[in-house]
Amino acid sequence: MKDIGFSPADILLPREDIDMERWAVVACDQYTSEKEYWSDADRIVGDAPSTLRMILPECYLEESGKEERIKAIEDKMKEYLDSGVFRLFPDSYILVKRDTESGTRYGLVGKLDLEKYDYSASSVSLIRATEGTILSRIPPRKEIRKNALLELPHIMVLISDSRKSVIEPLRDKRESLKKVYDSPLMLGGGHVTGYLVDSEEDKKAINDALSALYDSLDPANPLLFAMGDGNHSLASAKSCWEDIKQRLSAKERENHPARYALVEIENIFDPGLEFEPIHRAFFSTKKSVFDDVLSHHAQRIEKTEAKSIEEGIKTINRKKQSFLLLDGISAYIYTLDGTEKEMPAWTLQSVIDEILKSGKGEVDYIHGVDSVKKLAENGALGIILPDISKTTFFSSILSDKAFPRKTFSIGHANEKRYYIEARKIR
Repeated sequence: MKDIGFSPADILLPREDIDMERWAVVACDQYTSEKEYWSDADRIVGDAPSTLRMILPECYLEESGKEERIKAIEDKMKEYLDSGVFRLFPDSYILVKRDTESGTRYGLVGKLDLEKYDYSASSVSLIRATEGTILSRIPPRKEIRKNALLELPHIMVLISDSRKSVIEPLRDKRESLKKVYDSPLMLGGGHVTGYLVDSEEDKKAINDALSALYDSLDPANPLLFAMGDGNHSLASAKSCWEDIKQRLSAKERENHPARYALVEIENIFDPGLEFEPIHRAFFSTKKSVFDDVLSHHAQRIEKTEAKSIEEGIKTINRKKQSFLLLDGISAYIYTLDGTEKEMPAWTLQSVIDEILKSGKGEVDYIHGVDSVKKLAENGALGIILPDISKTTFFSSILSDKAFPRKTFSIGHANEKRYYIEARKIR
C-alpha cells in the first residue's frame, strides 16, 4: 500500500466495565480562563479511572507544582497499564461518531507519520500546520510527553475529500462494525460512539481512497492533511521524535512508536463539522489603549455601536476586516481599512504583540461567544471575530501558508475532541 502518512495503530481503550462518561475528558487546551470547568470535571471523575488523570489542563500549565503534576501523570499511566485498565486493539482504526449541539460528525482515529509533518511557516509537507506555530509553546508540552508511556490525542486533522471517499463509506456501513464504546460525554459534550475498523478490506479501502486524494495534489505543494486542532501538541510530538531519532539506527527509526502520533482525521466537507472563530480577550487593557494601539496597524478605523451582540455578529460576517468589541456595557462594530493583511485576525495579532511587548495588558484566546461575554462582564475587553470559510480553507493554506495563530477551532469548546483512545509511545 502507498505510504500516505496515515495508518492503523495499536489502539488502547478502557475496559468495557469502566464508566466511559467519567473516562472521557475534553481537550486540555479548552477553558483556559475557566478553571471552574476543570474543577467540575474533577468532581465528576472522583476516584474513577479517567483520562483526566493522564493529562495536564493548560489552565494549570504556568502554575507552580507543574513538575509534580507531570510526575503524577506518568505514574497514573503506569498504574493503568499495570492494572489492566486498558484493552488492546492491534493494527486498527476507530470510526468515531460524535453527536454535538452543532450536529453529528464522523472521524477516523489512526496514526500520522511525523516524518511527513513540518510545522514551519514555509512548509510544503504532506502534513502541515494551518496556523502559526509558537515555538515557545513547545517546550512545556514536551515536558509532558517526553517521559510519558502513553499518548492520548486531542489532535484533529482535516482532509479535503469532496467525493466523500475515505470516512463516509465506513459511516454508511457502521452498523456492521463492532461497537467499542457508546456513551454520553460529561459537561455538555454530547454523545460519542466508536466502531472498530480492523478488516484488511476496510484498511485497504482507506489507503486507496487517501492515495487517490494524494495523486490529485500538486507534487510541489501536496497538502493532504491540514491541522484542525492540537497543532502544538503535534509539534511537541514532532520535536520529541526529532530528539529520540538521533539515538536510533536507520532501521530502528522505521517503526519506532515515537515516530507516530495518534490523531483523528475528519473530512472538511462533513456537514456536521462546524468551524468556529477563536476570539480574544484582553485583560488589564483600557479600551482607549486598545484603540490607540489599533491605530498603529490600520489607516482608518470606523466604530459603530451594535444594537445587540447578535446583530453585531451578523454585521461583521458581511464585512471585510471587521470584528466586534465588548466592554461589558456595549458592543462595538470595528471596520478597518489600510491594514497590512485582509484578515482581521492578522491585524489583531499585531495589536496583541504590541500590547504584550509594552506591558499594557494580557491576552487569552477564547472559544465561544458566551465565554467572551462572560469575561467582558467581568472587566475584560472581549473581541469577537467573524466566521471562517470552509470552502476556501485548503486553498488559503496553499496560497498563504498559514493563518494567524488561534484563528479557528472546530465547533464550540464543549464540542472539541474528548480523550478516549490511547497508544503506547515507549
